[in-house]
Amino acid sequence: MKVLIFAAGLGTRLKPLTDTMPKALVPLHGTPLLAHTLQRLIDSGATEAVVNIHHFGQQIIDYLGSRDWGIPVRISDERDLLLETGGGLRRAAPLFTDGEAPILIHNVDILSNADLPALYHASTSHDALLLVSDRPTQRYLLFDDDLRLRGWTNLATGEVRSPYPDLDPSGLHRLAFAGIHCFSPRLLPRMAEWPEKFSIIDFYLKVCAEADIRACLQPGLQLLDVGKVDSLRQAETFLRP
Repeated sequence: MKVLIFAAGLGTRLKPLTDTMPKALVPLHGTPLLAHTLQRLIDSGATEAVVNIHHFGQQIIDYLGSRDWGIPVRISDERDLLLETGGGLRRAAPLFTDGEAPILIHNVDILSNADLPALYHASTSHDALLLVSDRPTQRYLLFDDDLRLRGWTNLATGEVRSPYPDLDPSGLHRLAFAGIHCFSPRLLPRMAEWPEKFSIIDFYLKVCAEADIRACLQPGLQLLDVGKVDSLRQAETFLRP
């Protein structure tokens, strides 16, 4: 299983902690967030990993090099320019040894009880498979009854984005993206004309009329976004055995 951990973000919501360290190295129970995420992926069957870096990137390089993780862990260096999720994925993809297998992409600041091996296995039948949940939020991805991606909406503004000009959001399933997804390298050629930095969600919304991009709903899914200082206490409870 190939895994990409997005760890390049500025971590502005975790200030002042991220004034001196990257978000990925903020400690939970004395262990950096990155270690919790990477070890969980290894325990789930990861055979090689790539971690992208930007903010205080050398600290992440030094940390990853300080121990043997049991699998190859490579660095996708974005210290020259933060490429966002789409550009970051495109830069990282050539670093994997298996060019055809799906890539499981995981935000460094997401904790969950997701069945990652099941997600990865199911993704082999699709161009992309997005872990989602039925939870309250302002922004939703829109899926049809076959859980195929059709668009996106912002409930606060009423904005709808979709390649389908006559899309009716009321007839679709509104589901929240979990920050974990599987991506087939078959889609990489479609990124050729995209700018250097771009959002992977923007990309999915652009190509979903031609590509097979689906949602994955897992029963009993629990998610925690460790993106704010207030959520760190919740995270420590979440990780407690």
